[in-house]
Amino acid sequence: MVDFNVNGKTALITGGTRGLGYYCAEALVLNGASTVVITSRKAKACEEAKKNLEQTAKENGKTCRIISLPADIAVEQQAEQFYQEVAKQIDKLDILVANAGASWGAGLEDHPVSAVKKVLDLNLVAVFHTIKLFTPLLEKVTSQEDPSRIILMSSVISLTTNDSVGTYGYLASKAGLSHLGKNLAVQFGHRNITVNSLAPGFFPSKMSNGLLEVAGDMMVATNPRHRLGVKEDLQGALLYLCSKQANYINGIVLPVDGGAHLNPVGAKF
Repeated sequence: MVDFNVNGKTALITGGTRGLGYYCAEALVLNGASTVVITSRKAKACEEAKKNLEQTAKENGKTCRIISLPADIAVEQQAEQFYQEVAKQIDKLDILVANAGASWGAGLEDHPVSAVKKVLDLNLVAVFHTIKLFTPLLEKVTSQEDPSRIILMSSVISLTTNDSVGTYGYLASKAGLSHLGKNLAVQFGHRNITVNSLAPGFFPSKMSNGLLEVAGDMMVATNPRHRLGVKEDLQGALLYLCSKQANYINGIVLPVDGGAHLNPVGAKF
């Protein structure tokens, strides 16, 4: 029997208070992590997520320390302060899940340049900065059989070209993120850090609900599995990539979408 787990590992999830980030945090708590650090911009969201994750651990007989700190990691100074505070509380980092992200949709003529810059700053630039900051803690993991992991939360939009709602900054950022992951996988492999990207399809969440209201039925109809994603789909993929058994997986972009990227909804112009 193969047991995929993250026993005793310390993990950090940006944007870990809701949506896909919270699903990741929950999976790590339930599968053996000793410490899980989460962050988002809002202090209240951090407090509520910490409370919920602690309750989940208790109800499932798990012991996991939850560290929850508010920070806007798109602001360089706040990202640096966040790193400094985390570094006071942990001595190494086994898993970094770069999940925090945002989107913006509007037609080309109505799409402000400022919106594209804002999305790129959070979805791509802030991810680079976060990785740069936390690399020293990731390098403190010395086991060659179970190296530290960086997981980038990309999207299936990075694999397709259709964009019916004008999410120009989002699709560019996710394509850039996937390629950044491949670049870092080569650079970090010999430093005992693997880098992989998850490319989720559409999961009901606060970010995607607006689009799902407009095109959700079509997305289900054209999905080879005829459904949207559920949290267990993402959690299983994450857990495998963070487990000891995946120590030789490096530089991949893993679609978690039921095959939707192979049969995309046609764009309308």
